[in-house]
Amino acid sequence: MSHSSNLSPPPPRRGLALQLGPAMVARLVLNTSRRMFYIFAPAFGRGLGVPLTSITSLIAINQASGILGPLFGPLGDRWGYRLMMLLGLSAASVGLLAAGVLPFYAVMVIAVFLIGFAKSVFDPALQAYVGEQVPYHRRGLVMGLIELPWAGSALVGIPLVGLLISRIGWQSPFLVLGAVGLLCLIMIGLLIPSDAQPQQRQPAGIRQAWRQLAQEPAALTALAFTFLMTAANDTLFVVYGVWLESAFGLTVVALGASTIVIGVAELLGEGLTLSIADRVGLWRSVVFGLALTGLSYLLLPVVAHTLPLALVGLFLIFVTFEFSIVTSFSIFTEILPGARGTMMATNMAAASMGRMVGALVGGLVWMVGGLQAVSLVAAGASGLALVCMVWGLRAWRS
Repeated sequence: MSHSSNLSPPPPRRGLALQLGPAMVARLVLNTSRRMFYIFAPAFGRGLGVPLTSITSLIAINQASGILGPLFGPLGDRWGYRLMMLLGLSAASVGLLAAGVLPFYAVMVIAVFLIGFAKSVFDPALQAYVGEQVPYHRRGLVMGLIELPWAGSALVGIPLVGLLISRIGWQSPFLVLGAVGLLCLIMIGLLIPSDAQPQQRQPAGIRQAWRQLAQEPAALTALAFTFLMTAANDTLFVVYGVWLESAFGLTVVALGASTIVIGVAELLGEGLTLSIADRVGLWRSVVFGLALTGLSYLLLPVVAHTLPLALVGLFLIFVTFEFSIVTSFSIFTEILPGARGTMMATNMAAASMGRMVGALVGGLVWMVGGLQAVSLVAAGASGLALVCMVWGLRAWRS
């Protein structure tokens, strides 16, 4: 399969930048909306008058809604990626504003589901749009740019949510994020042109699109890669707070501050994608980054005898992981050029499933063998992901 396929002429550089600007702000809204439930669960629980377990159940609902993505990926290929972006952002804005105006748990359940649904529809549509508009040899740069809001949610979005809660009240973040989401919705509707479906795209029904994906070995390998990568990462992520607290006696405040290390690492990983991935080569970048990720998992229990070294170890893991996973998106947008929406939506569902499995496995492995066992499992899953990339996608590349 050739990498030279470019289904429609890319818009002028300034025009593309104007289009992606509000899309990136929209992603900041979606990512902050998802991540804030992890950090501010106690505040939301007090505001709603429900126990903490009720809020953690919301997190599970948010993650599970990502499985719906593959149902809408083929619709993006048929009806246009702009429409899917508008649909996803509309759902998130309605959910956020409803939660801000109506402080009831039942409303919050619906809002959280809509936020998760929005991300599972919006993100793949944006990635597919970039894959269609940007030549392959420049895709790492643009894909790295549109992934910056993930790190931005940790470094900017979450601190702003904390400030709003402390100054105005627990409902205020929902109102502010919902309002910004509506503004982005209007801007995207105005700036991104209605999708005149390129002839080369192969729109199909949902079953036909899945069949097309299932018949492409590289696509199946890519999904396995994403599942294994995210499972490995969440195996560690769900227990790293418990580990830092038990090993170094960190307070809740200090644990919260440790997320800054992860946010900076994610930002650097995305920055490396946009700055060097195209020059080094996307496939080589993923293989190199993934090898370093696996090595970083193995080294963590060896070097983490002091808190500074532990934070350095976590920093290395999240830098290399973010660099590898974000760069892989650029490759995956070219595996099925006629069904990019289907490919990226299914890839996101694979990531959601990987994170759910990793969260379940991580706690069990931690109880059995502590940090060393968690690191070995994460490194093993990363090694299998490396096998997928080296052998599974090498034939596709050639």
